[in-house]
Amino acid sequence: MKIGIVCYPTYGGSGVIATELGLGLARNGHEVHFITYRRPVRLAHFHENVFYHEVDNEDYPLFEYPPYDTALASTIVDVVKYQNLDLLHVHYAIPHAAVAYMAKKILLTQGRYVPVVTTLHGTDITLVGNNRAFAPVVEFSINKSDGVTAVSQSLKNDTLRLFKIDQDIEVIYNFIDFERFRKVDKDHFKKIIAPDGERILAHTSNFRKVKRVEDVIHIFKQVHDQVPSKLLMIGDGPERQNTERLCRQFNLCDDVRFLGKQDAIEELLAICDLFIIPSESESFGLAALEAMACEVPVISSNSGGLPEVNTHGVTGFLSDPGDIDGMARHAIELLQNEQMLEQFRKNALAQAKRFDLSNILPHYEAYYQAVLERSVVS
Repeated sequence: MKIGIVCYPTYGGSGVIATELGLGLARNGHEVHFITYRRPVRLAHFHENVFYHEVDNEDYPLFEYPPYDTALASTIVDVVKYQNLDLLHVHYAIPHAAVAYMAKKILLTQGRYVPVVTTLHGTDITLVGNNRAFAPVVEFSINKSDGVTAVSQSLKNDTLRLFKIDQDIEVIYNFIDFERFRKVDKDHFKKIIAPDGERILAHTSNFRKVKRVEDVIHIFKQVHDQVPSKLLMIGDGPERQNTERLCRQFNLCDDVRFLGKQDAIEELLAICDLFIIPSESESFGLAALEAMACEVPVISSNSGGLPEVNTHGVTGFLSDPGDIDGMARHAIELLQNEQMLEQFRKNALAQAKRFDLSNILPHYEAYYQAVLERSVVS
């Protein structure tokens, strides 16, 4: 198949999953064309069967904001026509599903039909899509897609609750590439971070309010009072300044490192003992899955799709969003019990293997084929 993938090229989960999916499809012999305004962060090297088409979003003096939707639609039309694509797979509803519908209609006027698969990733439904300014377009775009997938059962349920959807939604979980995310020996690095054998905790996110990043510091403060420990804060975003201020208030600056955005997250996870993700809302919890693949148990909230990834009392612990004391208590319990911690490490890896790319990729290939066959019939 010749597949066009439209996504955001950033560090967010939807862009990461779209890129890794495309690379996996290319390894399976499909021809993959990425269409976006910047090279995706995980598309750093040359890959066989992979092509990149940059959207030229030139800034005209007439427009206060460059019309990215229009530029993207035009680029999609060109790539479909001249690369002879079989199918478009768009990630994140806003604006990609709506733009894909526009491109499809333009192509129809030229005698060319291309089916569109839309994957819903989370905040495009629960946060952005639920905004009254966007909701009618999101609902319309989902219903006009030739196929729709969601990354968790929780997100599917949210979509059906928030919108009037007459489409079937297929749940195809997010995945992990074990060629990259696995525990490796980084003891020399660990000794630099924790020279006296302290436990190492980690959190990674885009530091938005929905991630409850300040809760991570409150949890760590309680852990730090009971267990010698260090905390790695990986990522960046609007809440970083408030979080750093809280560290200074608690006098934790010597034991908390803000590392900013990192490409090689797996090398950091390899030295960690525990991962904290206390999000208010999480459609799947890709960051938790990446930690589990590196044999790191997870302390998380029970929101959204997280219970579908992190099994309470097996791979980590779940608590209600905002339950700082509960999360801290579970973290301390694990870190003070070496035998339990080692068992949870093994359990985390076993659970993560269920989401191995090699297990999930055939579901996408079969879904594409079904969409193509329905399109031929219709």
